[in-house]
Amino acid sequence: MANTSSAKKATRVSARRAVVNKNRISKVRTSVRKVEEAISGGKKADAEGALKAATTELMRGANKGVMHKNAASRKVSRLTLRVRGMKG
Repeated sequence: MANTSSAKKATRVSARRAVVNKNRISKVRTSVRKVEEAISGGKKADAEGALKAATTELMRGANKGVMHKNAASRKVSRLTLRVRGMKG
C-alpha cells in the first residue's frame, strides 16, 4: 500500500489511465476484427471502408502509447495487403 501522498496520487492516476487505455485497445481490436470479418466474407467494398477506419484507430493507438508504432504499422500493412489481394 502506498504511504506518501504522491504515491497515493500516482496510484489514482494510474487507475484512471488504465481505464482509458483499455478502451483505446478495445477500439483498435474491434476495428481490426471488422476488417478481418469483411475479408473473410468476401466483401471488398466493406473491407476497404473498415480498413480506413482501422488504420485511423491503429495509428491513434500508437500515438497515444497503447501500442508500439511499429506494431501498428505492421498491422496496417498486412491488412492492406490482404484487402488488396481480394477479388472483386
